[in-house]
Amino acid sequence: MPLVEAVALTRAFGVRRAVDKVDLAIESGECLALFGPNGAGKTTLLRLFAGLLRPTSGEARVGGVTLPGGARARATVGLISHQTMLYPALTALENLLFAARLHGVPDARDAALAALERVSMADRAETLVRDLSRGMQQRVTVARALVHRPRVLLLDEPFTGLDDAGSTTLAATLTELAEEGAALLLVTHDVREGLALATQVAVMRRGAIVLREPRLASGEPDGFVQRYRALVAS
Repeated sequence: MPLVEAVALTRAFGVRRAVDKVDLAIESGECLALFGPNGAGKTTLLRLFAGLLRPTSGEARVGGVTLPGGARARATVGLISHQTMLYPALTALENLLFAARLHGVPDARDAALAALERVSMADRAETLVRDLSRGMQQRVTVARALVHRPRVLLLDEPFTGLDDAGSTTLAATLTELAEEGAALLLVTHDVREGLALATQVAVMRRGAIVLREPRLASGEPDGFVQRYRALVAS
């Protein structure tokens, strides 16, 4: 069974379908990179898989749990957004401890420190989030999403605000997580960045998946970029 699955998934806001009959499946160890112009419905799709929105029709499942799914689904999913959604008056460690305890993680402090170590932020554990740079805040956001060891990662422009070192660390972490069996759904405007991590790619436009391909062979990214640009321009 795929860890992430949608069947005719639809979400409407009034007469507008932000997500329109989307079908997809992501298995353990796979990364689906999802591209598309602003307003294509990508973030709405992630919010559906995160259990933050209810489908208008169709189904979404994570780890075999039909969404919204409650606590079982939330335990399966980690959400990384370009918005940090951290508490600025708390330290990096306190933010992770709060998240770990919400998820009922045993040995929350050890789990929080391990997650900070994974994103090279252990040395800033006691720093207030408001005193961290934007890139460091984004690293803490990634650590918070990993603290409960989710099997599914939903990533909405996760590289935003990261410097080269931070981007390299995040890419390596995501690769490791996929190798450990996580399923990743990555939304990014940077096509080459997405292709470097993807095992499959898709393009979303006006709420629908208009192009989907397996992992591209060496030398093929340029061809995909051309097809993508042609779709967006049409």
